Amino acid sequence: MYSQGTKGLSRIKSWIQELMAPADYRICVEPDEFAFRMGWTVTKTGFGSRRYRDPRFDQLHLPRKVTEEVS
Repeated sequence: MYSQGTKGLSRIKSWIQELMAPADYRICVEPDEFAFRMGWTVTKTGFGSRRYRDPRFDQLHLPRKVTEEVS
């Protein structure tokens, strides 16, 4: 009987996710398209929530230490 409750809860959860998907798309379509045009990576982190990352940040280097004094 416990597994039946889990199945029912799982069905409700997937039904709600199916209802929310079109709204999530409509909310985020413009920022997502902009990010793709810029070459950024887009990671969905929840309903209406995205993480945008410019891959150029991975190419940044730390500044080197100055070894001699300039006068």
